[in-house]
Amino acid sequence: MIDAQSFTPAHFRWAFEAGVATITLDRPALKNPLTFESYAELRDLFRDLVYTPQVKAVVVTGAGGNFCSGGDVHEIIGPLTKMAMPELLAFTRMTGDLVKAMRACPQPVVAAIDGICVGAGAIIAMASDLRLGTPRAKCAFLFTRVGLAGCDMGACAILPRLIGQGRAAELLYTGRIMTAVEGEYWGFYNRLVDGDVLAEAGVLAAALAKGPTFAHGITKTQLNTEWAVSLDVAIEMEAQAQAICMQTNDFRRAFDAFAAKATPNFEGD
Repeated sequence: MIDAQSFTPAHFRWAFEAGVATITLDRPALKNPLTFESYAELRDLFRDLVYTPQVKAVVVTGAGGNFCSGGDVHEIIGPLTKMAMPELLAFTRMTGDLVKAMRACPQPVVAAIDGICVGAGAIIAMASDLRLGTPRAKCAFLFTRVGLAGCDMGACAILPRLIGQGRAAELLYTGRIMTAVEGEYWGFYNRLVDGDVLAEAGVLAAALAKGPTFAHGITKTQLNTEWAVSLDVAIEMEAQAQAICMQTNDFRRAFDAFAAKATPNFEGD
């Protein structure tokens, strides 16, 4: 658990207001690449968000007009070429744990994507729950272009579910850039914003933060866990999940507000 008001990360910027946390990757001169340390700190943060009810929604973005250029060439790629297999596996498991932590935290995660969004940056965008882009956003899963497989950090599991198997296969085999127009048409972006994408993502996150946040967490859990079950099992899982939500105070608040022809004030309990 963290104190959202006082949390001060070492490797990215953090802002918190009205239930919305904003994470800004902040190495703009290099298009906001990741390091071993920033990977680990992001992983630990998203793990801690499970126990941080102050935070009701999260926005992830990058500074200086770009989202993220992936792993830093000199601080990650170079050292990896000198590591033995146990060290390499520890690294790839650690990066995969970031995706697991993003998917496991109950808060909806909104990615605000501008400019370059490639490699691990594209994975962070993919692992978010919602993605807003700009017309100049350029997203690429470019692992094959550096001699690696496209199956990195869950890409072969998650990306086909977002944009379809054939389109995902093309991007993962070729490493080519997915244009903003393609990304919107294919369903990678929820929408494109011709303006301040971070502000628009903040508006979306604020609206989510004002909603029934306990129920949002249940929705996120079901979206993740129903991937690999039969329809019968999924319907039973949802029946149980919805019954739990029907015991919340937010459910009663919604009914009382409806009866009074008022807007419900959800509190997440």
